[in-house]
This record gives sequence, structure tokens and C-alpha cells, in this order.
Amino acid sequence: MKSIEQRPVLVIGAGIMGAGIAQVAAQAGHDVMLHDAREGAAAAAKSRLATTLDGLAAKGKLTADAAGATLARIRPLASLDQAGDATLVVEAIVEDLEAKRALLRELEAIVGEDCILATNTSSISVTALANGLRRPQRLVGMHFFNPVPLMKLVEVVSGLHTDPAVAQAVFELGAQWGKTPVHARSTPGFIVNRIARPFYAETLALLAERAAEPAVLDACLRAAGFRMGPCELMDLIGHDTNFAVTQSVYDANFFDKRYLPSLVQRELVDGGLLGRKSGRGFYDHRDGPVRPSLPGFEPIAPPAAGRVVLHGRSAVGDRLADALAAVGREVQREPQSAWTGVEADALQLRLTDGRCATALGERVAVFDRLPNSPDTGAPLAFAVSQRAPQGTQAQAASWLRAAGFNPMPLRDVPGLLVARTIAMLINEASDAVHQGVCDAPGADAAMKLGVNYPAGPFEWLAQWDAAAVVQLLDALDAHYRGERYRASPALRLSAFGTM
Repeated sequence: MKSIEQRPVLVIGAGIMGAGIAQVAAQAGHDVMLHDAREGAAAAAKSRLATTLDGLAAKGKLTADAAGATLARIRPLASLDQAGDATLVVEAIVEDLEAKRALLRELEAIVGEDCILATNTSSISVTALANGLRRPQRLVGMHFFNPVPLMKLVEVVSGLHTDPAVAQAVFELGAQWGKTPVHARSTPGFIVNRIARPFYAETLALLAERAAEPAVLDACLRAAGFRMGPCELMDLIGHDTNFAVTQSVYDANFFDKRYLPSLVQRELVDGGLLGRKSGRGFYDHRDGPVRPSLPGFEPIAPPAAGRVVLHGRSAVGDRLADALAAVGREVQREPQSAWTGVEADALQLRLTDGRCATALGERVAVFDRLPNSPDTGAPLAFAVSQRAPQGTQAQAASWLRAAGFNPMPLRDVPGLLVARTIAMLINEASDAVHQGVCDAPGADAAMKLGVNYPAGPFEWLAQWDAAAVVQLLDALDAHYRGERYRASPALRLSAFGTM
């Protein structure tokens, strides 16, 4: 296997992904051959790239000389027979197993024995693609994310046949191209598309229970640091695409209930409500992309109470202590309490541990976990016991508002929203590492760079507590009585060290 650095690269598929890969390779100094089965498509892609590169030069992100040199290195190729000197081939054609297999077999008769074959597949098994090749050990996944020139992550995916030296060569090449590569084993969804499923699934599950409106759920997860809420993001991706990925992961995992698709989303797909591209999804985009507004936040002083006790440590408790101190009110601290939150006379306002407020008592409200909420007025989900007397919801909301949060009432569902979503992301990542799909640093890098999460799942776990995460998952599992919320064996084992 020859060194790939500065050697000719062949990119097959001149769509958005293929053109982006060609641009990145050419900017890194490779001569790039760009081929597409559609007549004229490669030349048209190069023409579009010329406009893109001129725009980068105009903005000062590239010099005019660098832009010109990059474009000059890209050569549209009419026939694959002219690509015999390629040292690396990256295919980015239609996401279809048989179409990719046929192309890879055709390539084996054209390129040299030392040429690496890479597939940009986002969901198809690399092992399955290699089946039938004369030299299956040279096939590796090189999964880029859209838009390729901007997104840093590359999943380097090894199938059962992949030579480790081939995977390492592509890993090092990705770094030379300015990307952050992570190694992954070829399993359904690889790293990102697998670990990300709960981000959508938990919100869809809450919508199925009519726990809250999409705008409320989106706002709460944005307050937790995500750039977009799940409903906004599914509208952007397209519900047909998002549903198909979920269905693919579900099917490939032999119908594991953890990946069960949502009837809520299937109804949107069946109705043609695909999101922005159709004009309507969860939101109405016919007049342009929308971000629904929520009721404004108005700070208030802490309500009157004869006795206020802060149990454990939480952002709500710490902020309330500051608010109470500002008006000369004394509070009692119980840092070793069995629960976390605020006790104000008969009201208990508890940080969720996964159980419903109704299961905890009458005058009980639970509030959500909010890992990244330094701003005053950040939306915070809460729920009140169904056994609570009238006025309890307003009382709980007043205390949250006094702490500087914008309270968002949800139906009394276990784990609320942010806590159960992050717990499930941690759980899925723990299973991926346990099964050898990736390592923990790779999972963190993949989720931050591939889907712009505010933290990686193991970074969240370090901020939280494995035993607390398992406790929350067990509470969800006990409530719903299904397989979906089973704790990863690796996570459960790690919890013993924090108990």
C-alpha cells in the first residue's frame, strides 16, 4: 500500500457530498478526478465549485491563488477507465447496497492493487459492501458529514475484512485534510447515527404522550445547549430522511425496541408534512423558516414562605439561595439530603430522578436537569403531582421564576425531557463503547463535531453520576415496562463505582 499523501484521488458521485469531498481533497493538494454516471454532472459540479471558491476568496478565507490552484486540481472524468492511477477512491453515489457493490467490483478491474477503496456510506454495512471483492481488505468507510468542507468529523469505518493498516492510513489522511477522524466499527448507524437516535426519539415519545407542544420541547433542549431542538432539526433534515434512518437502524438491530420508530413521525411522512422542504412539518415554514416564540420571562422575588430548605446541590437551589439572600431571607441547607431541590413550607420542588411527581407525593413538583443554563430566563421543564391541590403548579412556577428560570409546564412524565434525553444519549454511547463500535473519546468527538452537541456523552456522564443515570433509566424502565430504557451493562457496572 503506497502513501496516499499528495497522490491522485478519484471521487465518484458529483452531488453535494461528492463535490464537497473533491473540494477538500483538492485543497489539501491532491489531483482529484471527479466522475459521475450522469453525463455532464461532474463538469457542472466543478463549475459550482468555482463559484464557491471565488466566494471564499472574496471573504478572505482563501487567497485568490489558492482558490485557483484548488479548482485547477479538479478534473471531471468522463470514464472510469481513465482513473487507473488513483491511489484512493471515495465513492459517494446513491445509498444503495447493490449499486455500491457493482461500482466497487468495477473499480477493482481498473485501479491498481495498492489503491484504497473508500465508501462514504452513512448506513450500509462496510462488511456487506466488501463481500465479493477480490481484495476486500482494502475497503474502508470514510463517512463525511454535510457540508463536507465545513464539518470536521470523518468516521473511519472498519468492516470485518478491513485491513487495520488501511483504516489507519485513511485516519491519518483525514487529519491531513484538516478533519477530525474517529475510528468506528461497522455496525448499524456507525457512531453518530446510532448514538443520536434518542435525541429525536425522546421528544417524539413525549409528543405521543401529549406531554407538551413542539415549541416548548425545542426551547428546553436549546436551553440545555443544543443549537436546535429536535422538532426544528427534524423539520430541517426532512421527516422522510430522519424516519428512514431510524427505520434502517431499527431493522438492522433486529427490531430492538430502543430504536423503535415513532408513529408521530410516520404520520407526518404519510401526510407529506416533511418539514422545510414541503413547507410544513411540526412547524409551518411556508413563509420561511420559523422558531416559535414562548411567553416572555419576567423575574420575580421569591414567594413568601415560613421555612425554606435547600436540599442537596442544584442550579435551581444555588440560584434561589442567591435570590433569597438578595432580599434578606434566610435559608436552611441540607447538602446530604436524600433528594435535591427546594422545600418551601409544604411544597417540595425536586430535581427529577426519573420518577413522576405523582409517585413522590401530593405537594410535589419535579424540575428538569439543565446542564448548560447560565442565562437568566432559560426555559426549564417542570411537572406537578396529579394529586397536588389546586394552585401547586402556580406556586412551583413562582419558585422557579424566582430562581431565574422560565418555567415550562409538562404533563407529569417520568424523567421530564432534558434529563431523560441526555441519560439515553449516555446510555447509547456506553453500549457503543461496550460493543467495540468506538472508544469514549471517539464518541465524544463524533457527537460534538458530527451533530454539534454541546458536550459529548461521556463528558455529560463525568458532570453527572453513573449511579444517578442508571437510577433514572431504571425509573423509566419501571414506568414504561419495555426494553427501550434498559441500562447498558457497561453503564450499570460503572455505577457500582459511584454508589
